[in-house]
Amino acid sequence: MASATAKQPAKTASKAPSGGAGAAAGGAAAMPLASPLMGGLNKKKKPFLGMPAPLGYVPGLGRGATGFTTRSDIGPARDANDPVDDRHAPPGKRTVGDQMKKNQDDDDEDLNDTNYDEFNGYAGSLFSSGPYEKDDEEADAIYAALDKRMDERRKERRELREKEEIEKYRMERPKIQQQFSDLKRKLAEVTEDEWLSIPEVGDARNKRQRNPRHEKLTPVPDSFFAKHLQTGENHTSVDPLQGQFGGLSTPYPGGLNTPYPGGMTPGAGELDMRKIGQARNTLMDMRLSQVSDSVSGQTVVDPKGYLTDLNSMIPTHGGDISDIKKARLLLKSVRETNPHHPPAWIASARLEEVTGKLQVARNLIMKGTEMCPKSEDVWLEAARLQPGDTAKAVVAQAVRHLPQSVRIYIRAAELETDIRAKKRVLRKALENVSKSVRLWKIAVELEEPEDARIMLSRAVECCPTSVELWLALARLETYENARRVLNKARENIPTDRHIWITAAKLEEANGNTQMVEKIIDRAITSLRANGVEINREQWIQDAEECDKAGSVATCQAVIRDVIGIGIEEEDCKHTWMEDADSCVSHGALECARAIYAHALQVFPSKKSVWLRAAYFEKNHGTRESLEALLQRAVAHCPKAEVLWLMGAKSKWLAGDVPAARSILALAFQANPNSEEIWLAAVKLESENNEYERARRLLAKARSSAPTARVFMKSVRLEWVLGNIDAAQELCTEALKHYEDFPKLWMMRGQIEEQSENIDKAREAYNQGLKKCPHSMPLWLLLSRLEERVGQLTRARAILEKARLKNPQTPEIWLESVRLEYRAGLKNISNTLMAKALQECPNSGILWAEAVFLEARPQRKTKSVDALKKCEHDPHVLLAVAKLFWSERKITKAREWFLRTVKIEPDLGDAWAFFYKFELQHGTEEQQHEVKKRCENAEPRH
Repeated sequence: MASATAKQPAKTASKAPSGGAGAAAGGAAAMPLASPLMGGLNKKKKPFLGMPAPLGYVPGLGRGATGFTTRSDIGPARDANDPVDDRHAPPGKRTVGDQMKKNQDDDDEDLNDTNYDEFNGYAGSLFSSGPYEKDDEEADAIYAALDKRMDERRKERRELREKEEIEKYRMERPKIQQQFSDLKRKLAEVTEDEWLSIPEVGDARNKRQRNPRHEKLTPVPDSFFAKHLQTGENHTSVDPLQGQFGGLSTPYPGGLNTPYPGGMTPGAGELDMRKIGQARNTLMDMRLSQVSDSVSGQTVVDPKGYLTDLNSMIPTHGGDISDIKKARLLLKSVRETNPHHPPAWIASARLEEVTGKLQVARNLIMKGTEMCPKSEDVWLEAARLQPGDTAKAVVAQAVRHLPQSVRIYIRAAELETDIRAKKRVLRKALENVSKSVRLWKIAVELEEPEDARIMLSRAVECCPTSVELWLALARLETYENARRVLNKARENIPTDRHIWITAAKLEEANGNTQMVEKIIDRAITSLRANGVEINREQWIQDAEECDKAGSVATCQAVIRDVIGIGIEEEDCKHTWMEDADSCVSHGALECARAIYAHALQVFPSKKSVWLRAAYFEKNHGTRESLEALLQRAVAHCPKAEVLWLMGAKSKWLAGDVPAARSILALAFQANPNSEEIWLAAVKLESENNEYERARRLLAKARSSAPTARVFMKSVRLEWVLGNIDAAQELCTEALKHYEDFPKLWMMRGQIEEQSENIDKAREAYNQGLKKCPHSMPLWLLLSRLEERVGQLTRARAILEKARLKNPQTPEIWLESVRLEYRAGLKNISNTLMAKALQECPNSGILWAEAVFLEARPQRKTKSVDALKKCEHDPHVLLAVAKLFWSERKITKAREWFLRTVKIEPDLGDAWAFFYKFELQHGTEEQQHEVKKRCENAEPRH
């Protein structure tokens, strides 16, 4: 109690017993309230009264008057067996008595010998029961600072050690989530087909739970009620038949055919269920007929379609009913707060319309027209919600409030069904709003051409700044009047280019092509004078529109005048070529032709521009235009061999072989030792069966311009003609000069192979590989030679050697896979394919082969993987097209074939498969289209 009193001096001071020093000290504060009669006592006032008590002073402690403690100081009394506040306390700490005992044990110092250590002393604190003073606090603070300083010095090493221990612990005891993390990541690679192919989990329930038998409810027939109604009746008389037959027996054995069944005897309990049903129907009809009558004579409820009409009451909105109520309440608040706010009325009406309360919506919007009579949107919404004639009345009322509203007049015209009524409404509108271009356009569209012309004459007077009205009037006028109209339009609108372009098109349509160039020149000058910036892209778009409309002269004049505006001189060529490509992609061929013509005038000696123009004419022009362009091209660029060759080929394809020869002769004069021109001349003669002339040309070429290709063509010509000895001699001679040219070694080996000289062919291939170890076709030819003679092991070794000398070469890997597959070793081929894809993961030919190595069910999945790795590879696209073809998906297969030949038109295999596909599944027109496109593409691989 003394300790409690020392800790709470303030309380004990106020609660000390009266009459002591405590009372005197406590009463010091109340002295001013004493009566004046006690003034005599103030003289004997002690000097310490009114001063603060010294530190640690307890009132009354000297005379044994200790303070007291109330229940509020120590909390409510609790029994030793009461449970503690912690619901999850461990055993031994679940009651108040346990806690008190534990606290007492903690307070007692454990001075047992077992708790003593020679170095550290007792484990507990020997002075824990002593008072905790200020110097103890300072000492603890110093020790805490030292501990903190030492801890910071060891912190980094400790954290590192803890981290290592945690990692070691996690490695030894990983979580289940970490154990399956790699499998979870692999789920991203699972395709949709693989996911769908996962079997469903079986149903573990028993048969009765899996197939619950629903309770069957069978309607009880009326006869059942009629039969059982009489079973509860009491009989007061004996049937004479019972006495006749003894009451117990019947005249017929078995008792099945009683002659007088008494079940249907009329009595007091007779019940006719049929009549009850009729009465029920009659009552329903009466109720429906009562509801169907109304004061206005209209039928409120249709008795026949009553139930079916209930479907119309189902709200068509998809929102929640609570959300609709909130929205309705919010909109109501908005309307009441600001009743002149049109969007609030419109939103409220639309909300009611969506929820199916159309009449409420109409009432709301009509209230809105009263509150916002000057709002266009409110009137238009009211006209939309109201039915036919009512909507017309609403629009008429709206016109009275807003006589200048164009939208209301247009809505009024839309509500009219008769053309005459529409015209009448629009003319009335034009009387009030004569400056509206939109009203004039709608009114003119309803008129006949002659009336439209008259109306447009008036329209351009009212709206002189509308280009569309001027141009529409010019189209309806004659040539002379159209010129006058366009001149007036230029006076009224001097800053619009469309009027000038229309004038140029008008002159071109009437045969005055000389005026077209002048009009466009004057247009550029006039527009610049009026401060209009000449936008090059806009003028080119106008030229494209002229091209599509058939005004070629206007299109070319516009291109010539604006093509050089705003472009630096060093960027001209590049920009013009891009413009030409853009025009071709938009279908404006004349624009592109005009751009090329202008570019050739500015850059007459640029071979690349001539080539682009020649290819354009080849793809989109005629043979005559191409040949005329090529004649001009070779005159300006005589050293460009490709231009000479294109001209000669064009003549040859047209069947004019002498003209092609003359062009090549001129090409020889301009380029005397050109290999390309020599070989083109040889090809021309050999294709036209002039083999002797071709042989002589090749002999001249070998003497004047000896190259490896010339020798190769010479060997090939002799080989094709069957002169094997001459071909071998030429090949030997060529290899003396060009031993590093792999095609010569290939031809030598093939010639020997054709002559069944296997050893010589093998020797030729081996010698070629010594000189050209990086030639893939040589390795493949040698491998196939060994395979053909049955030396499978040697062929496999050759390909392995080729892979070592040429790593990451997909062609060699592909041949290795196919070699094993042809030998019937499918497992080895699959293994090799896996290795090949690891070494060449982005090889299209390997992925395409891998698709068809798989079994049929897995091919689709493999094709998806191939497309992920090689999205734009033509071999992969071709494999996908063949896959769809094999599955009889004709439309998809055609799409993928088209995509393949578009990405790589030089791939001959794609064209061959595409043509074969169209032969089987396409029309003659499609077959012809594929063949034509293939001829134009000229694939070589």
